[in-house]
Amino acid sequence: MNRINKKLQEDKKLLSIYFTAGYPNLNDTKVIITELEKSGVDMIEIGLPFSDPLADGPTIQASSSQALQNGMTTELLFQQLTNIRESVEIPLIIMGYFNPMMQFGVEKFCQKCQEVGVDGLIIPDLPLEIYESEYKELFEKYDLKNIFLITPQTSEERILKIDAISDSFIYLVSSSTVTGNQSGFNEVQENYFERIASLKLKNPQIIGFGISNKTTFQQATKHQKGAIIGSSFINFINDNAASNISNYINIFF
Repeated sequence: MNRINKKLQEDKKLLSIYFTAGYPNLNDTKVIITELEKSGVDMIEIGLPFSDPLADGPTIQASSSQALQNGMTTELLFQQLTNIRESVEIPLIIMGYFNPMMQFGVEKFCQKCQEVGVDGLIIPDLPLEIYESEYKELFEKYDLKNIFLITPQTSEERILKIDAISDSFIYLVSSSTVTGNQSGFNEVQENYFERIASLKLKNPQIIGFGISNKTTFQQATKHQKGAIIGSSFINFINDNAASNISNYINIFF
């Protein structure tokens, strides 16, 4: 069983952490992954830096830009992840834009993911229809779960279509903005979370965008399976050593 699906079966609310590969320093990737698992995180999203990250807020954009300046590349990321499965067991997901994957070669990219032990991909700019017609069989060949995003503007018809083609979890974007921190979710957002939960989708949902503290984590997981922390964690590792990651993660439990 794919590690993502196995994790989703656990009777608990899941905490997923996003960070940008090669940030703050080029060779921090494996260290951060290792410390996150030690700290009790359930899943890790590894950001593949890109020069034009349209869905990302200023914090993640800045980390992506710095990672590229540091020398991070797709090839180097796979080198850094080589042998990661000798020490890390939790699900690993690469989140990135499709352009670098196409430049690398889509099948070659999928093959390398399988070789190093990546379990899934989140590709915000890969349309559902293109995935279904051109890449679904390829992703399945290499046991990669493709995780789609839905927003408050996504129609119920499209949500049901995404649910039908998905086989892990759905990334529930909390608002129609870019990534970033917020102090809490408003009534409109909470109603949106409840509305999605009421659809009784076959795939659980994990909420991302705007989660930065215990309050927002608890709000996000009231109706959904888990939550993703991104910008807040990147701010933390920018100012703190990797050895202090457990202090940050503890605030969510």
